[in-house]
Amino acid sequence: MELTDIKKIIDMAVSGEINSDMALDKLKVLAGSDIGYAKIDYQRSLRNGFPEVIYCPGKRKEHLQGIIRDMLAKSTGNIMASRADQEAYEAIKAVYPEVMYYEAARIALVKRQEFGTSKKHILVVTAGTADIPVAEEAAITAEILGNKVNRLFDVGVAGIHRLLSKVESLREANVVIVVAGMEGALPSVVGGLVDKPVIAVPTSVGYGASFNGLSALLGMLNSCASGLAVMNIDNGFGAACLANRINKLSEEDV
Repeated sequence: MELTDIKKIIDMAVSGEINSDMALDKLKVLAGSDIGYAKIDYQRSLRNGFPEVIYCPGKRKEHLQGIIRDMLAKSTGNIMASRADQEAYEAIKAVYPEVMYYEAARIALVKRQEFGTSKKHILVVTAGTADIPVAEEAAITAEILGNKVNRLFDVGVAGIHRLLSKVESLREANVVIVVAGMEGALPSVVGGLVDKPVIAVPTSVGYGASFNGLSALLGMLNSCASGLAVMNIDNGFGAACLANRINKLSEEDV
């Protein structure tokens, strides 16, 4: 539900096109939808600035399609599905053939509105090429949320000169998302170079003792760099949502 949807209903009631009971029924429909296996929150965008996102893993094909159909019928905004594999993408495509698929990010998008474009930008940085899927989830999500996003990939601490040659790019960003696996050292280095918020995302990339990202997570939580926020393992989506809020708040002060 967007503010424009509510205004349209109010205008219809004021003009006499519908009565107060009819207006109330329309508002009830916009508030939410219970389709049995899912309760869809159509007020999410009013509270959080972006509609509810569909998390695909674990959902049956028919449930995913039912949610998409309901959202197509009762909302006007973009519909984003996260962690969408090829099967989930095909299921959504059967309902909405024009669905966009960002394979690296594992995001399916029913695009019905243009993205906004922020004045300030978010920079997404990775330690290695293997971290790109999580980084792309963050980058694409941030772009869908209306942010300008730049990328800086494969600048991990094993070749620190690669990062140090891009210090100006780091400092030009309003928010920096740093995605790293292995020992998770890169966010600490970046945090020591910039005065902007740094959001660290540990990934499950690494050999046995990395414990599927746990060692990177603990390393980031124990960072001595100040101004560092740490997401859950592989949570590029969460990093983008936090970066979006910071970026939008900063723009309100301009």
